[in-house]
Amino acid sequence: MKPTSIRWRLYALLLMVVTLTFIDRFNMNVAAKYIQQEFALSDVQIGSLLSAFVLGYALFQAPGGWLGDRFGARRVLTGAILWWSLFTALTAAGTAMWIVRFLIGVGEGPALPCTNKMIGRWMAVPERARGSSLFLVAVGLGGAFTPPAIAWCMTNWGWRASFLACGAVGLLVAAFWHGQSTENPAEHPGVNEAELAYIQANRVPAVAAGPFPWRRLFNSPSLPALAIANFMLGYVTYIFYTWFFLYLVNVRHLPVMAGSYWSTAPFIAILIGAPLGGFLSDRMVRKLGHPWGRRLPVAVAAACSCVLLITGSRMEDPYKAIGLLAFAAGCNSIAAVSSWALPNDLSEKHAGTLAGILNTSTNLGGALSPVLTPYLASRFGWIVALDFAAAFMITLGLLWLLVHPERRID
Repeated sequence: MKPTSIRWRLYALLLMVVTLTFIDRFNMNVAAKYIQQEFALSDVQIGSLLSAFVLGYALFQAPGGWLGDRFGARRVLTGAILWWSLFTALTAAGTAMWIVRFLIGVGEGPALPCTNKMIGRWMAVPERARGSSLFLVAVGLGGAFTPPAIAWCMTNWGWRASFLACGAVGLLVAAFWHGQSTENPAEHPGVNEAELAYIQANRVPAVAAGPFPWRRLFNSPSLPALAIANFMLGYVTYIFYTWFFLYLVNVRHLPVMAGSYWSTAPFIAILIGAPLGGFLSDRMVRKLGHPWGRRLPVAVAAACSCVLLITGSRMEDPYKAIGLLAFAAGCNSIAAVSSWALPNDLSEKHAGTLAGILNTSTNLGGALSPVLTPYLASRFGWIVALDFAAAFMITLGLLWLLVHPERRID
């Protein structure tokens, strides 16, 4: 019997959901220029507003992952979409914006841990890194689509209209996701026996229910090293998420619409780098096994990102600088794919909670980035601010030498 391919349909559904999270995140990055002008906010104040989302997002990663483990990732993901879409629409009111952005982050907190758990259940073991590339592909799609679309919407109808539109789209996505997905492959009527056998092959047998193995996890060097590495990766990644558009407009002096188009360059690089990173990581694991199959792509990509950040920040031609910095973002996505594969490598039963813990670390770095980056730039210049990010990238590559994905916690 030829296996069906329903798992890839579910991948497409998850891609739609995660892309929505990044659209609702990036619209504020473009709107920030208009909000900054309307409310007379400084760069540090607008950075604080951008960080409000990241703080709520970071704090609710682990609780969101635990909810997915406890009540089902599909159900929790549906509720999360409805929550953050409501508060995205409420952003248009222009009041209590710091609280509203924080609550959007709270709603999006469960999204990636629950998505990662769904990938662990639905994707075959040899496809895990390619499945995990979904997160970065969604970053690429959301980042490439959002700036020009939102900038066009804002110039024609104002910044408030873009938040109302994104909220309405979220309601449609929630209904479509809930109607077309199931928690497990065995529950889906379209999955035949051959596909189910392929998905379940080479899995570690299920373990009895029990508490989360905190002691076993923290006795290993993998989690502390990976948590610090993810913090650094989050810091660097959020420079592209939150400040790249304003960097092009305010520092490189591009017009608003030109800046919106050129700010998509890092996300196009991410769109290419993410599936490439997934392919390389899976291939290296097949050839070299754990841990070097996961380590090598991260180490090489982190070193390349470091060089590109240092070189791009010093390039006088703005378009050459954009190209180099965009390639740095693509290298970051290659490194991030292996990070997302780790929760399912370490534990299938607790993958949602573990993904939440690690993504909390990533987004704590992301929460620091929108505030510290403009502070460093204002005190020492943008070259120093990007050199600081480059130092983080080379350090995280070294930290991955302590990561042991072959030592499961189940």
